Amino acid sequence: MKVELFVPCFVDQLYPETAFNTLRLLEKSGCDVTYNSKQTCCGQPAYNAGYWDEAKEVGTKFLNDFTENTYVVAPSASCVGMIKGGYNDLFTNTIVHNKCRNLQSNIWELSDFLINVAKRDYFGAELEGKAVYHDSCSALRECKIKDEPRLLLSKVHGLEMIEMEDTDMCCGFGGTFAVKFDAISSAMAEQKVNHALAQQADYIISTDLSCLLHLQGYIEKNNLPIKTMHIADVLCNGWLESTEY
Repeated sequence: MKVELFVPCFVDQLYPETAFNTLRLLEKSGCDVTYNSKQTCCGQPAYNAGYWDEAKEVGTKFLNDFTENTYVVAPSASCVGMIKGGYNDLFTNTIVHNKCRNLQSNIWELSDFLINVAKRDYFGAELEGKAVYHDSCSALRECKIKDEPRLLLSKVHGLEMIEMEDTDMCCGFGGTFAVKFDAISSAMAEQKVNHALAQQADYIISTDLSCLLHLQGYIEKNNLPIKTMHIADVLCNGWLESTEY
């Protein structure tokens, strides 16, 4: 199974190890993975800010950087949601309409791909402690992902998964929302973290590093006994060097 790896700019710049872990998981699932080093952004920041002409320019590059009839996998439901939904506004009835539709049908968030395409739910990961899963807005509402991450995490040795209150509520990041409405954004992060702490969780796990960056910032500012982890990092945790692919 051939897969093209899409590493969002946010992941590339701030969490490169998550990108490498995504690659490891895909390879362990038997995928032949390629990476186009010329890839950049999907255009979501400009799109969300209302600069659709600029977003279309960046999106056009994205469409040229990836193959429309090959699986494209990314460790970010937010960026996948942008391509599946936002690109309808940018490219419907344009010269690249059909290419866009083909790519939209072949791009997958990592956990969704592992469960529904690769048919893999166990990777031999180990992580001691209790964890809650945060349903990011993009994963749940744009990509319709809910059970897939939970199934993968249920197979992690030593990890006790607990459902927290309002797991499907926004964490408060929302891209530029966190900048424009910082007080509201911080209050939403506080609520999310408090719900996790109420379950005595050691970890907050999600598919989206933007959410986790926001929550981790609140955690560190207040010196709270909890940390955030991306699901790809959890699924690779505890692997031995001798692990066979």
